[in-house]
Amino acid sequence: MISLSVNRLSKSYNRKPVFTDISFEHDDGVLGIAGSNGSGKSTLLKCLAYLTRAQKGSILWKQQEIELTKEDIKKSLGYAAPYINLYDELTSYENLEFLLQVAGLPIQITHINSQIDQVQMKDHRQKLFKSLSTGQRQRIKIAAALIRKPDIIFLDEPGSNLDKSGHELVKKIVNMQKAKNKLVVIASNDPKEIKLCDQVIKL
Repeated sequence: MISLSVNRLSKSYNRKPVFTDISFEHDDGVLGIAGSNGSGKSTLLKCLAYLTRAQKGSILWKQQEIELTKEDIKKSLGYAAPYINLYDELTSYENLEFLLQVAGLPIQITHINSQIDQVQMKDHRQKLFKSLSTGQRQRIKIAAALIRKPDIIFLDEPGSNLDKSGHELVKKIVNMQKAKNKLVVIASNDPKEIKLCDQVIKL
């Protein structure tokens, strides 16, 4: 099991604080990061994923009491967010195939198709990503976050642009990953998504 420890983390942009002195520990279940728009949820996720650097504080990831490096985390992380895009000129299938290729993982047609089926996009496998609706793109982004079978899954506003069935899909996926002992982090201002979490950090 992977654990996360954050100690007095602070982040500013142009000397304007985004969050200050955040401390928490998490090692079981689903972690929620709640707050209104502009409260720093996405920025905190980026700090935890080492996509941006905090000015102060520390982030410690461990697995079986062994400290994980930044590279370990990046290899173990699946990340779905509005600001992380896929390639417009590739199909849904090709985008997932490409993610496996760059990670140096085997290309298994059945695995790629099962991920597409899981997000209920079976009939859109060979459609260009740019031709999909915003809700359909969100479903493929979630599939992309899961395609490498990551041990850590970051979902930033996972239900954005999704209909009722899409929200049920998010719930199902979160519960499924939790049952596999994956570390899931949800950043959201949707009370229904935060309700899926076992521990909540409010910004």
